[in-house]
Amino acid sequence: MQKWEYFTAPVLVHSTKMILDNFGEEGWELVQIVPGMNPENLVAYFKRPKGEESK
Repeated sequence: MQKWEYFTAPVLVHSTKMILDNFGEEGWELVQIVPGMNPENLVAYFKRPKGEESK
């Protein structure tokens, strides 16, 4: 059975692509992105298969 690890991170609206690309390079898949506490912030939820940490 596949096991997952999860990660939550704040994302600034003005640099969304760069931030998401960085997490993608580390093997994280974006699951959902939701509004943060203020209009300039978002909260991103990621997952990746357990044991696939970037070296």
